[in-house]
Amino acid sequence: MGYKRFVALGDSCTEGLHDRYPGSTRYRGWADLTAAALAAVEPGLRYANLGVRGRRLDQIIVEQFPTALDLSPDLVVLFGGANDVMTRHFRPEVVAQRVEAAVRMLTRAVPTVVVFTLSDVSSRVPGVLRVRARLEALNQAIRTSAERHGALVVDLWEEDVHDLRYFGADRLHLSGPGHRRLAAYLLTLLGMPADPAWLAPLPGDPLRPGLRAHAQWLWQEVLPVALTRTRNWFAGRSPGDGFAPKRPELLPVLSEELNPLQALPGGTAPG
Repeated sequence: MGYKRFVALGDSCTEGLHDRYPGSTRYRGWADLTAAALAAVEPGLRYANLGVRGRRLDQIIVEQFPTALDLSPDLVVLFGGANDVMTRHFRPEVVAQRVEAAVRMLTRAVPTVVVFTLSDVSSRVPGVLRVRARLEALNQAIRTSAERHGALVVDLWEEDVHDLRYFGADRLHLSGPGHRRLAAYLLTLLGMPADPAWLAPLPGDPLRPGLRAHAQWLWQEVLPVALTRTRNWFAGRSPGDGFAPKRPELLPVLSEELNPLQALPGGTAPG
């Protein structure tokens, strides 16, 4: 039997940044892809996506959990924590408390809860080695709480993906191929069918940047984000302020969502 009421929670990755529907400005991402695959098994599936970019776990709990639980889902998937790691004053014990609260609340109300650990960004983002320790602390908190409360875990920490084609221009958010890979891992964990092509290696040589590419990335991607975050911090704003949830109601999966890759040769979407 499939799932009937699927709710996705989280931040920009749940929203689907850097992965658009072909010929559209709408973001797709792993959650839409998962919903499409689940709907192929259970045509009556209804799907909501409450993800909002820039949200920390404490904001996700306050802003998204009440709506999610009111929808009475039988499957909830939470992808969050990256924005907690990137805060100016990271405290591992505080983030662990947020993780524990989130997993406990969801597993008490929802039959199937899935959470993600985060992958190691140090191999593709130079100069952020100190973030590695923060990621390890976050991931350990996620694993511990999931085991304690019976949540399922898609563990991405050991995912050895150095090919930058799996990531957007900022090297943090996933690209189209990266989102498909994530959806395949999730579906496999749930015991549901996934397109084998989503896990197949990308054709051609991996994209590995040199010094010039690193410098261009710093100038075009890192500096503007750092300036924006600094201005927001002084103004008391969060990155996601002003953005609404992607799909706030439980709705059937649309035909163009059900076959998200049908318009492209070989089922390959652009990154």
